Amino acid sequence: MHIGHYAIHKDSPVFIIAELSANHNGSLDTAVETIRAAKRAGADCVKLQTYTADTITLNSCKPDFMVKGTVWDGKNLYDLYQEAYTPWEWHARLFEVAHEEGLLCFSSPFDASAVALLESLDVPAYKIASFEITDIPLIELVASKGKPVILSTGIAGHQDIELALAACRRMGNHDIALLKCTSSYPAPIEEANISMVRDFAERYGVIAGLSDHTMGSVVPVVATAFGAKIIEKHFILDRSIGGADASFSMNEGEFADMVRAVRAAEQAIGRVDYTPTPKQVQGRDFARSLYIAKPIRQGEKLTSAHVRSVRPGFGLHPQYYSEVIGRVVTQDLELGDRLSWQVLARADGQG
Repeated sequence: MHIGHYAIHKDSPVFIIAELSANHNGSLDTAVETIRAAKRAGADCVKLQTYTADTITLNSCKPDFMVKGTVWDGKNLYDLYQEAYTPWEWHARLFEVAHEEGLLCFSSPFDASAVALLESLDVPAYKIASFEITDIPLIELVASKGKPVILSTGIAGHQDIELALAACRRMGNHDIALLKCTSSYPAPIEEANISMVRDFAERYGVIAGLSDHTMGSVVPVVATAFGAKIIEKHFILDRSIGGADASFSMNEGEFADMVRAVRAAEQAIGRVDYTPTPKQVQGRDFARSLYIAKPIRQGEKLTSAHVRSVRPGFGLHPQYYSEVIGRVVTQDLELGDRLSWQVLARADGQG
């Protein structure tokens, strides 16, 4: 998968996305400064959401449209999205600022008109939000643009994922990533189920990653260890500015700490390689080896009283302990002398 100049594959660094979402709180200046802060914090990309209240829901206060069981309880969907949306006339400016900062920028569209807007901005990839994974016509439209498609799976069962993947592939698009997501705000850490990241990659043959709503950096770090190649986290300048997503978003310092932790985890994971590193080779100086523990004269036979396996590691390998016992020494040896084949007669008694 290529998103802009980033090649994302099983051996690539984690691609880290700062999700702007509603964290501009209605201010273009705040949105611009949030993008600049995301760059400072180490993000590779900033992601927007492209919808209006009218393109995502209906202006209704019937019970079906009232939010229950979330941080947004008491709001109806229309009012929530009217408060949270990113004005479409801002998009060109936000893409421009991201480009100035050396960040990629793309978005989650929620209908065909949003896709049209994003196409006019030459968006490098598309994200399908968790709640839209069942919107097969939208997925088909996005996939038909021939750009990478990143699917969040926060409400998805196996069949939902299969249908979404089939929709992409039906449009000839195989450039797909699946993000493990828990659609709770904030998400309980015990529901993260990061084992799914590895299973996504193996079961579906796609890039796997994480869209995270838990608090802190633990889940992103664990996801990195399980093979996540994309990590998305909500980003805000300061939670005190408020907004629909403020309570479960990371500020600049927290996001920077997460990026450092993820990069450290990548270094720790490394690769499978049994070749000793220079430090390991040096460390063998402190390994066990065979040394003379009791003085012995030329012509005498070594006994267990004369030989011990001790630190450091400059003598014979301890695997030869049984083989050297009973051998005749060819010179006087003192306590602390290394045992070597050069000071031992051959097993047949010859020097």
